Amino acid sequence: MAAESAWLTRKRLDSQGLSRIRFRSAPEVVRWFVAVQSQDFGGAKWGVGQRLPGVTDAAIEQAFDAGAILRTHVMRPTWHFVAPEDLRWLLALTAPRVHRANGFNYRRYEIDAPTVRRSRNAIERALATGGFLTREELGGALRRAKIAFDGIRLAHLMMDAELEGIICSGPRRGKQFTYALTEQRVPNGRRLTREESLVELTRRYFSSHGPATARDFAWWSGLSLRDASTGLAALQGSIGQQSLDGCTYWFVPSRTASRHQGPLVHLLPNFDEATVAYKDRAMPGSLPKPANAKKHGHFPHQLLVAGQVAGGWRRTITSRRVTIEVLPYRALTRAETAALSAATDAYGRFVNAATSFVVL
Repeated sequence: MAAESAWLTRKRLDSQGLSRIRFRSAPEVVRWFVAVQSQDFGGAKWGVGQRLPGVTDAAIEQAFDAGAILRTHVMRPTWHFVAPEDLRWLLALTAPRVHRANGFNYRRYEIDAPTVRRSRNAIERALATGGFLTREELGGALRRAKIAFDGIRLAHLMMDAELEGIICSGPRRGKQFTYALTEQRVPNGRRLTREESLVELTRRYFSSHGPATARDFAWWSGLSLRDASTGLAALQGSIGQQSLDGCTYWFVPSRTASRHQGPLVHLLPNFDEATVAYKDRAMPGSLPKPANAKKHGHFPHQLLVAGQVAGGWRRTITSRRVTIEVLPYRALTRAETAALSAATDAYGRFVNAATSFVVL
């Protein structure tokens, strides 16, 4: 079983773009994954960046501001990065289930059909005349339309407009996010039938995240297990499978093998696709937290060593310096420590700051 687990780890690192250079731009990374979870905007940028050696945080920010990468609610009730050409068909496929998942909160906060209709109209009118607007500015538009809201209710009304394809992300204004009309940001997005969309999403998920199970795909996409099975059935003949520990793992065969040699260390951000895209977020062979981990506080990010979660990390930013604290779940070898140093340097180049690390 150890050999099979190693196969799964190796294949996932390859499909995830973590074991070799396979991308040339940030939009290409996002397009490969179809959707990259991004409620932590900074962490999501780093997740893209470490799959694209040499890119900087500023370059990804520029691509985002230009609309080459969009950020919106899709698939599950959270934000994702998506490529503009994928937005419309992806929303058409997954938004109905997100609306159903949000049903309890819609009822709880009295977001009924008339309220939603008025809210969408007010948001659309405000953006048509005001260009890129912040959430607070759009809240002002709702206030003028006499639509009552608080922070949570406003968040759900904005999410509704995103799920309906009325709005998506605009460029940032300083540190603030803005919204834009989707018609202006994505005037000619792809439109597919539901069957075509399901097959497209299935194929690209198992290309970029495989090997994975049907349950993994259902979790990640927000679709039903029946949809996942239907998508896999449509790909028979072009998708591989392997049984491990009583589970069937599916993958799209890669034409090239991983070329990485030696210790492989990654400073994964929280919600990285390498972990969050699977029903069971524990990578094969990953280590449990040591009993004394709590005394060091919270470590939101994960240290990946040879494809296995082997610790946590956090960062402290002061002026132009970043200090990374690492809590390993086992002793690191000299070679792994050197690889960790290289990963830290890569992060420093990404954020354009002097960076050092401390192993606790």
